[in-house]
Amino acid sequence: MKKFLIRFSTLMLLAGSHPALSLAAEPAKGPAADHAIAMYQGADRHERLVAAAQKEGELSVYHVYPNLTVVMAAFTKKYGIKVKAWRSGSESVLQRIVAEARGSRFDVDIVQNNAPENEALHREKLVQEVWSPYLTDLIPQASPVHKEWVGVTIDVWAAAYNTNKIKKEELPKSYHDLLDPKWKNRLGIEADDSGWFGSLVDAMGEQAGRKLFADIVSANGMSFRKGHSLLTTLVASGEVPLALTVYSWNPVQLKRKGAPVESLFLPPVLAQFSTMAMLKKAPHPNAAALFYDFMLSDGQQLLANLDYVVASKLIPTHVGTVALKFVDPGRALDMQEKWTKMYQEVLVKNAR
Repeated sequence: MKKFLIRFSTLMLLAGSHPALSLAAEPAKGPAADHAIAMYQGADRHERLVAAAQKEGELSVYHVYPNLTVVMAAFTKKYGIKVKAWRSGSESVLQRIVAEARGSRFDVDIVQNNAPENEALHREKLVQEVWSPYLTDLIPQASPVHKEWVGVTIDVWAAAYNTNKIKKEELPKSYHDLLDPKWKNRLGIEADDSGWFGSLVDAMGEQAGRKLFADIVSANGMSFRKGHSLLTTLVASGEVPLALTVYSWNPVQLKRKGAPVESLFLPPVLAQFSTMAMLKKAPHPNAAALFYDFMLSDGQQLLANLDYVVASKLIPTHVGTVALKFVDPGRALDMQEKWTKMYQEVLVKNAR
């Protein structure tokens, strides 16, 4: 995240309230009627949404995940609703939505982005709560208190190692084990994982965490590579025998192709939700609410088929029973400037 996100750290966390409709209630009448359907809990919710969404005929999605196109294509095939999509990096998606809103331009219905970025949209009062019958299928941590975004998948930070370069009996069991001289010139890390590092140091205690990693880098060095997928590829090639920060699905995908790579989970295992939110001024609110439900039902299996760790309790994932410590997206926003500086001071500068 860049300076744009840092600005959000000064804003107050304001949770909007939305009246939930009872099971037998009718949607509200008047100008807000279309948006009220997002909170409708009647037994005919799905039928209402399908009929109204097909009349709208279109859905606009801004997203980060490249493979979200698979879910959008399935949605179009099932309901005949065309999806207009725009994809970019997490900061760019956030910046565009805020800039458009400030210019009174409201073109987007659904945004898929990392939890801190959608938390920023919550603080800007641009997103709204959506009730879905599938929310109860998700792990409890997937819904924040304000309920204005929901976790759809989980980005789990894992280590990855080359099985030709490192034997199982050599593997570290903790970050402290990386002080061993045998790891000299064998370690790699993603070049801008300040959120992971800040959260990890928080969990360890700032003073102890900073010292540990400064000592690791001083003793054994650290290779910095931009991009989690690239870093995993370098592990598979043997150029980086042990990488500390890849996403858990990266090794799974390469291993399936025959690469000599395995995942390693060093505690505490940190995770962050990739989330979905509906804009308050969505131009196609019925299609947006229908897609919301689709993402939390059919979409969960489609994403799991692509090796993502989904938020559904009903679908097994490759992380199994690994205990996860979730990054607080509000704290990630508020601490971004400090964590970025700390990442540079403790890791990058010490590695030179």
